[in-house]
Amino acid sequence: MASSPDVPSAGNTPENPASGSPSDTTNAAGTATGDERRGRVRARRAAVMAVPATLIAAGLAILTAEGALGVQFAISGMPFTVTATELNGTGFEQFGSLDNMADGSPNAGDSGGQVLVITSAIKNATLTKLCQSVDLGGTNLLIKAGGGKEKVSARDLTTDSTELSGDASFDNIEIGNDASTLTKAGVKGPIGVFSQQADTVRIAHLRQTNYATTAGVFRLPGLKLSFSDSGC
Repeated sequence: MASSPDVPSAGNTPENPASGSPSDTTNAAGTATGDERRGRVRARRAAVMAVPATLIAAGLAILTAEGALGVQFAISGMPFTVTATELNGTGFEQFGSLDNMADGSPNAGDSGGQVLVITSAIKNATLTKLCQSVDLGGTNLLIKAGGGKEKVSARDLTTDSTELSGDASFDNIEIGNDASTLTKAGVKGPIGVFSQQADTVRIAHLRQTNYATTAGVFRLPGLKLSFSDSGC
């Protein structure tokens, strides 16, 4: 990136103008500039290409804090299980993300309070026989809905998962998009992050391990909440 013409570089101030060309000057501390500095920049760029996950993690932490991703709150750090016999959605997106726990969370362990997740965003979704459970230590909080004629429905649904399984099919899928350019679900991820999107998604026998879920509207017909010895 070109330097601003009105900002003096090291060793080239009004009191100490540079006497040589930019490629062979040094600053007052003897630090090399010019060709050597550009060589170092090229080396750094090569390192970035080799380990993009490092930059992704750093950028995602900032973007999550600013509410740029699906989750806009501090997660508890307690994973929960979600299952459904079938999920159908229109406007599907998926990309890498990073969730953050509250400062001092007892669930942080050695993770630093951060969890690397896959964010799945669906503009409109229906789920059949939804089950959600969280292990509270010896007992499970169990939520069930959509087991009758009416299905669970959600608008602007996002889930942050560490595991997802099922039998999936997509219409007009695009794989390898930059997450900042996604258009199908109205959610944009950080620039430079691998992603995919599709017009529609269907997942049979859905099972997720989630750390967060958000939705603009979430309708749960036949809702039943209980405690159970077993989860979903």
